[in-house]
Amino acid sequence: MTNSSVETNNQVNFSAPRGFATTFKSDCKETFFPDDPFDNFKDGKPLVRAKKTLQYFVPCFEWLPKYNFKLFRYDLLAGITITSLAIPQGISYAKLGNVPPIVGLYSSFVPPFIYAIFGSSKHLAVGTVAACSLLIYETIGAKVDPKDDPTLYLHLWRWQSALAGVIFLIFLQITRYVRQKKPKLFWVSAMAPMVVVIVGCVFAYFVHGDKHGIQIVGPLKKGLNPPSVHLLNFDRRYLGAVVQAGPFSKTAVNYNSGCRTQMSNVVMGFCMMLVLLFLAPLFSYTPQVALSAIIMSAMLGLINYQEIIHLYKVDKFDFCICIAAFLGVSFISMDVGLMLSVGLGIIRALLYMARPATCKLGKVPNSSLYRDTEQYPGSTSIQGILVLQLGSPIYFANCTYIRERILRYIREEQGNSDSKSDVVEHLLLDLSGVSSIDMTGLEAFVELRRIMQGKGIKMGIVNPRIEVLEKMTLAHFVDTFGKENFYLSIEDANQTCQFQLDTNKDKDGEPTNEQEGA
Repeated sequence: MTNSSVETNNQVNFSAPRGFATTFKSDCKETFFPDDPFDNFKDGKPLVRAKKTLQYFVPCFEWLPKYNFKLFRYDLLAGITITSLAIPQGISYAKLGNVPPIVGLYSSFVPPFIYAIFGSSKHLAVGTVAACSLLIYETIGAKVDPKDDPTLYLHLWRWQSALAGVIFLIFLQITRYVRQKKPKLFWVSAMAPMVVVIVGCVFAYFVHGDKHGIQIVGPLKKGLNPPSVHLLNFDRRYLGAVVQAGPFSKTAVNYNSGCRTQMSNVVMGFCMMLVLLFLAPLFSYTPQVALSAIIMSAMLGLINYQEIIHLYKVDKFDFCICIAAFLGVSFISMDVGLMLSVGLGIIRALLYMARPATCKLGKVPNSSLYRDTEQYPGSTSIQGILVLQLGSPIYFANCTYIRERILRYIREEQGNSDSKSDVVEHLLLDLSGVSSIDMTGLEAFVELRRIMQGKGIKMGIVNPRIEVLEKMTLAHFVDTFGKENFYLSIEDANQTCQFQLDTNKDKDGEPTNEQEGA
């Protein structure tokens, strides 16, 4: 095999770098539209493209023209079902956030209509979330000193309220257990909060619970707030609502109820409007212990014990993040728990970027595959050639670490060699997993090449991505390094290096591998 025959196989594409507009357009497309939603109609007529684009950004134009009465029957049932869950949850989570209960009902009135227009998931149900309500409470609680308003924090213990709360909580947990054992009976758990509220209201009304130690919600003003569009300044206080999200519990109920489109949210919005117009005062007798039981039941549902055990078995760091969030929220505050978990997550991400994975590759016997020698002990190292694989972007935060790690691999390889023939003469860097590189990373490669030349080691680069190769070309690294030192695959690079090693042995008068075998 001649040197020219080897080089013909190592044809890395050194085309001219793309222009700024092309790369910027490509980066924006990959960042904001990773699923490439416009691919199916990019070659269509302008009117079709405009229609599909409008349907992508405003999904209601896609499903609404095809809507029929058969679909509406399913959505009507699902909308009424999630309304029965939204009413008690709205009142409960409003109290949890220390805002007026009526605000919780308004939160399930306007947002569902907006989501039905712009929402993309037909199963998601909009509503209040316990975690968001806790954050609202933390914000308000930080501004109110217990010494200034002790009635906001101190309540006398009453056995009547405690007994009613325990009964309601046990009932809610039983319905949750029934749903877990019999998924088809999901409606039992979905209707349970509404049953608790209705039973609590009826009981408190007939026994005059507010006069016997049972605190009630208090007056709820019926009707809708007057229009305030002229005051609208994208400020939540003009909308009369709390933070909204897609709660898992309500979404699961919406899915199990058989919803077909986002119309179920519209049904919930209209049902909530009727409640605000005519039925809101009826919920004024709702015992606060009933709301507390609903909140406690929801809080217990947030703790997934099986998932915690699974995290401990699979990833100890994720387990530590989970425990930090739980302990922070439970014993300090909601925002502190979130900051602890987010902070640990950021630290982990920084560690991944600053200390990227680097591994030594060996050749799998009887194949042209090269795999991690630690993961595949059967793969063998190549005599005189060190193949390393880099698996992350190379930039200022990790380029020094990568350079030092490569030098450490070389020292370890040479330290383990027993003969002169095992000394590393070629270093091959597989950059197929490197998605980007900055100027500091390029300078680190220049420094690494200078060190390799001082050690008498030839350096080669295997399969660089287009983003990396363009940076190397623009920085004139390709011209300095030499195009002949870029390879399309590790096998091509190995053949070239083996040819050079055999040629050097012939010049030095040493027997080649073929001569030794003869």
